Parts: sequence; C-alpha cells; structure tokens
Amino acid sequence: MKKNKASTPCLGICSTTYGDNVCKGCKRFSHEVINWNKYAVPEKELVNSRLENFKLTVLKDRFSVTDAELLAIRLNDQGINFNDSLDPMTWIFDLLRAAGSQELDLHQFGIACHVNINLVELKEQIYLEFLELSEAHYERYFST
Repeated sequence: MKKNKASTPCLGICSTTYGDNVCKGCKRFSHEVINWNKYAVPEKELVNSRLENFKLTVLKDRFSVTDAELLAIRLNDQGINFNDSLDPMTWIFDLLRAAGSQELDLHQFGIACHVNINLVELKEQIYLEFLELSEAHYERYFST
C-alpha cells in the first residue's frame, strides 16, 4: 500500500493507553493518538513532518543512505512497513525497529553507518534520543 505524508505513524505498540503523554512506539502525543482520525490531512502531515524531522536529527550523523532504491526494495522484500513519502533516511528507523536484536549488514540495504558501535546499542541510543526530543517538544508546547 502506497503511503503519503498523512498516513498514520502508528506502530501498534501504543503506550498512551497506560498514561504516557508521548507514545513510546510512534512518538506522537496522547492527544494526537486520540484525535488522529478526526484530523484533516494538513494536521496529519504536520505531525508526520515533526516526527520525520526528529528522526532525521537522530539519524543524520550516524548513517547515510547510499542507495534509496535498494533500501526500498529490500524493505519491501522483507515485509518491513515504512512510509515511502518520507525522507529515505527515516526508513532506517523502520529497518532497525523491525530487525529487533538481530545483526544486519547495512550495506545490503544501501546504508552506510558512520559510527563504530554495536547496532543493538546504537538502536537503543536512537530510540532514546527520539523519545527525548518528542517529550521535550511536548513539555515545551503542550504541558500545562
């Protein structure tokens, strides 16, 4: 299924049902998760643009996409869900999420890694930074 900038970022592991203000899965805010189906396309696009920018912030110094077409093909071949309307760099996040704790040869996906660290540990750093960016944004603009 072709996605667009307004497609849901939901990963199916929502933590807002447990009282989190920021979902530990998709990193949307609780009010965005609750109201998503009521949002107009521009509102959904705005949320996805924020999430895309946060992902780029945490990924850009660690990776580069050397072959976006290969990355898309390999993700599709592996049945990995990703939003092809977003910057291909964000697809790395989807690949890491789907890989779990298994090691990957990133070159086979058209990705270069620029840091010398275990991929599982690097993934944990990325997830934590992404969550921290989302929580800081929530605290600054939405917390009462």
